[in-house]
Amino acid sequence: MNTAKFSLITIAVGAVVMAFAHWVHVDYLYFASYTILQFIVLATAWNILGGYCGYVNFGSAAFFAMGAYSSVFMHKFYPLPVPVLIAIGGIVSGIVGFGMGYLTLRLRGSFFAIATLALAVVLQTLVVNWDFVGGSRGAYIIRPEEIEFAGITINYIEYLFGLMLALAVIALITARTIERSQLGFGFATIRDDELAAEASGVPTLRVKLIATTLSGAFMGMAGAPFPYYIGYLQPSSAFGLEYAVNSIAMPMIGGTTSWIGPLVGAILLGSAQQYATVTISSAVNLLIVGLMLVAFVIIAPNGLVGLVQGWRRAWRKP
Repeated sequence: MNTAKFSLITIAVGAVVMAFAHWVHVDYLYFASYTILQFIVLATAWNILGGYCGYVNFGSAAFFAMGAYSSVFMHKFYPLPVPVLIAIGGIVSGIVGFGMGYLTLRLRGSFFAIATLALAVVLQTLVVNWDFVGGSRGAYIIRPEEIEFAGITINYIEYLFGLMLALAVIALITARTIERSQLGFGFATIRDDELAAEASGVPTLRVKLIATTLSGAFMGMAGAPFPYYIGYLQPSSAFGLEYAVNSIAMPMIGGTTSWIGPLVGAILLGSAQQYATVTISSAVNLLIVGLMLVAFVIIAPNGLVGLVQGWRRAWRKP
């Protein structure tokens, strides 16, 4: 399937999901689905660097928070529509990703992972001491109840749901396009053997910088609407452990070598967490992540996609 056809199908599926949600019109469905879509974007963004290139990023929460706090900054400085804030969040986090890549991508393996974790700690310290965006106290964002969009008055949470759905569609199309492109082949050579790729003429530093920039940008775009979704933003929520853990666990559960892996992992794990939040408590969400991650590492070390592909290869053997 070529990229144009895949894009049209993905957009059509997104439109059907939006129409179904509007027809059901349950506020909690918008809230829960927004979180799952947010994780789809985060998991897909992480997979661009961690899955395609093989560079594990523990600083996902930092890029997410940069997008969220860029929205808080603009809300206080000069309020703008949320779609513009998403673009600004992507630019800010993309620049941070480029800078992180330039400074750390000469590191490899666990050294790179530790450096990304250190970046998250440094950025959180800066935000905690920045009073303009609320500092350690946090910042309130009062969102309107309704908004007029394309001549139609809709609930604001439905509006945010639609924006995150569109962003998820864009992220999936981008990831699939990269996977089938020359850039994706460059990512794969770095993941398989970076020294051999460099010796073969692959511009590894440039390719890795593209990966960190794209990955950071999408994480920032996922975080930009978050202050309007939650209504109150503080460093502990923006830099929450759940974002770093989920963005890694979801691709690992679904499979890191394909665009569909993060999608499957985010839907499966995100739905389980939302169900646990309603029936038990949100405090067990990280426990669910840990249990599922351990189970899938044992049962399906290549993720669900890898497990299914293995079954298909075994089935085709004479």
